[in-house]
Amino acid sequence: MTVPRPSRKRIHLAAHFPGVNSTTVWADPRSKSQIGFSSFEHLARTAERGLFDFFFLAEGLRLREHKGRIHDLDVVGRPEALTVLNALAAVTSRIGLAATVNATFNEPYELARRLATLDHLSGGRAAWNVVTSSDAFTGENFRRGGYLDRADRYARAAEFVAVARELWDSWTSDGLSRPFAHRGQHFDIAGEFTVPRSPQGHPVVIQAGDSGEGREFAARTADVIFTRHGTLEDGRAFYADVKGRLAKYGRSVDDLKIMPGVSVVLGDTAAEAQERAAEIRRQQVSPQNAILALEQIWGTDLSSYDPDGPFPDFDPVPNASLTQGRTRRGDTVAMAEKWRALSREKGLSIRQTVIEASGRQSFIGTPEAVAAELETFVRQDAADGFILVPHLTPGGLDEFVDRVVPLLQERGAFRTEYRGTTLRSHLGLPDPAGEG
Repeated sequence: MTVPRPSRKRIHLAAHFPGVNSTTVWADPRSKSQIGFSSFEHLARTAERGLFDFFFLAEGLRLREHKGRIHDLDVVGRPEALTVLNALAAVTSRIGLAATVNATFNEPYELARRLATLDHLSGGRAAWNVVTSSDAFTGENFRRGGYLDRADRYARAAEFVAVARELWDSWTSDGLSRPFAHRGQHFDIAGEFTVPRSPQGHPVVIQAGDSGEGREFAARTADVIFTRHGTLEDGRAFYADVKGRLAKYGRSVDDLKIMPGVSVVLGDTAAEAQERAAEIRRQQVSPQNAILALEQIWGTDLSSYDPDGPFPDFDPVPNASLTQGRTRRGDTVAMAEKWRALSREKGLSIRQTVIEASGRQSFIGTPEAVAAELETFVRQDAADGFILVPHLTPGGLDEFVDRVVPLLQERGAFRTEYRGTTLRSHLGLPDPAGEG
């Protein structure tokens, strides 16, 4: 399906605060605290200096475990996202502030109030990345536990977002509050909402996921979809598929922005950039992390295997629960065979294979080359923009903002100033239709 596009597309950019896993190179002396406010402030201010659309925080509701123990290859501890963003609202003025909040283990009225409060405090810059969970392990931290069947999680999330929007719409723009009442499969609530309509009407809704269910949920519900794809061709296929689903929900192609998560590695020459990227991947995939990645697929203890040696010659254990708190991989048998085939084809060890097979889509090269490639992805409808995932906390965006953003501006591919004050205005999204 051909998706119509504007004659001149500009790139949207967002910043993802590095998470608590090994994507961040914690051993680098430049890596600082992942919970200190100064780290959040540095990255958010850098992204705002670069005129990014929004700053994005992930969420972890339980410490991950591996083989029955807290997983010590992750850095543990993450403050609650909305609390951090409310603080950042006071030290930033234009950049959007996006929190990942779980729709499985929260309730619409309470979360809608928290998001609306952030939207007011920030002057209309709030966003909600909607995630779901069918993980009973995480659910043990909550009253409802792991009650939700996997098949029901998107149905609950869709109703959750709809209820939140009903609450936000229960106030008119001129300050009139009206009672609300919702009777649905998952929620039965009524009353009056306590927070007036915010400067952008509704917080922006983001959704992350590549599955068929996730794509449909995004087409029906989201303003931004956070995804990943490895090549220009894969990106174009995903873009056409998701944008092609919008019309049946009465939406235009501009109503949903597709922004894959990517990493960027720069060098003064192409060879230097490739060398830096290879070193970063070696740091991210330590020998211990290589075996962990293997154990997550094989579902059994592989600590006796040499990360610089060959793969196991047996298939994964079906439905294994060796690791708790991580997203379950798909067909592990198929993935195991894919990795073994890659190892045989290129003569790679376990660690070398994990390095090659598990890397996030990266743009590697000189600033000029990276700027050109980013623009190509957007102009050829493989994305509307990108969520940058740096490998350092908190200075991982500094070089990109200093060296790539000016080149994108010179090419006419990126803004030279914020023209609006709300996140919706940055993203070019329409105002919400409902009111009161």
